[in-house]
Amino acid sequence: MAKKKTILKWIANILWMGIGAATIVLLVAAIRVKDARVCKEIEVTIDAPGDNYFVDKKDILHVISSLSGGNPLNKPAGSFNLKQMEEALQKNVWIKHAQLFFDNIEVLHVNISERVPVVRVFAAGGSTFYLDSSAAKLPLSDKFSARLPVFTGFPSDKIILSKIDSTLLRDIKNLGMAIAKDSFCMAMIEQVDIKPEGDFEMITKVGNSVVLFGNAGDAELKLERLKLFYREVVPKAGWNYYSRINVQYKNQVVGSRRGAADIAADSLRTVQLLQLLAIDAERRASDSSQHFLQDNPGNTADSSIIQQSIQRDDAVDSPGAAADLPVQAAPPTTVAANTPAVVPAPAVPKPVAVPKPATSKPVPKPVVNRPAVPKPKPKPKPPAAKPRAVMPPRNDY
Repeated sequence: MAKKKTILKWIANILWMGIGAATIVLLVAAIRVKDARVCKEIEVTIDAPGDNYFVDKKDILHVISSLSGGNPLNKPAGSFNLKQMEEALQKNVWIKHAQLFFDNIEVLHVNISERVPVVRVFAAGGSTFYLDSSAAKLPLSDKFSARLPVFTGFPSDKIILSKIDSTLLRDIKNLGMAIAKDSFCMAMIEQVDIKPEGDFEMITKVGNSVVLFGNAGDAELKLERLKLFYREVVPKAGWNYYSRINVQYKNQVVGSRRGAADIAADSLRTVQLLQLLAIDAERRASDSSQHFLQDNPGNTADSSIIQQSIQRDDAVDSPGAAADLPVQAAPPTTVAANTPAVVPAPAVPKPVAVPKPATSKPVPKPVVNRPAVPKPKPKPKPPAAKPRAVMPPRNDY
């Protein structure tokens, strides 16, 4: 009985070995048949937001062609070193991940995951670069220029950064992504300046206010408080009423009212611009090739009118002329983020009057000499008719 079991065991082992050998033979044959088949088509898929690509299909096909020794179509599938091609594609700074494989109908699939820039940074030395979502530095691309939050004043141009600069790049990336997620912040913030101590200041596109943001901690909460301030307070006080808006303190927004120094600085910049415009206008007027229409009440270019308009605007923005605004002059206090009323800094003295720019003398109108036209002689009056004698009626009939 034991001998019979041993014989059956040997037979089973031989059968399993035969099945295994047949399977291996079939797999090898299938692999050889598949390797003998040729590449019929290449399908490239690029994973990128929208339709804006920093790397295109032409670049990818160029890498594959160079590694396959020419045109990859109609070449045996076994001649493709897919692992080598993936590594070569991932050397491109804009490619985050690459995957290549053949399907059952001999089509080579190339799946590319592209790096997505989230911030554009300008260094103090003059260089500029992008940051992606992993805080990796990316060069500029000649294929597409992304509309992203702009940061200026990054302290280093070196390729290998210090620990402090690397930490600053991560803060820039986090703040830039928080700004990019909000359409209002993207439309409102012109640029973000990096201060030497590592804090951030925002320059707005509308108005002359500077937003003191502090560090990148709680970036989304600070942006929410800034949006609340612009929604509830600025429309009532005016876009130029506050010179500084401070959101770096927790649950607070502090608005500093524009003082005399701020108004004088703005007026001085405006006067300088007017003077440059006046110089340019005089230069154009002296050019004989320029033809100008004669000045008239509906076509005047007197710069004193512009200056008077600027003075009226400064008067409205000045603290003395803001009596109708809801914010009262009081010591500087802070306001909670969910409260619409914001108490600004204390009142400042009246602004110093800015001298008017010297205006050019008006150009005299040309005098046209016209020939004297003789006055027509008056026609002689006809002689008055002599009175006729009227006889009284006779009553002798």
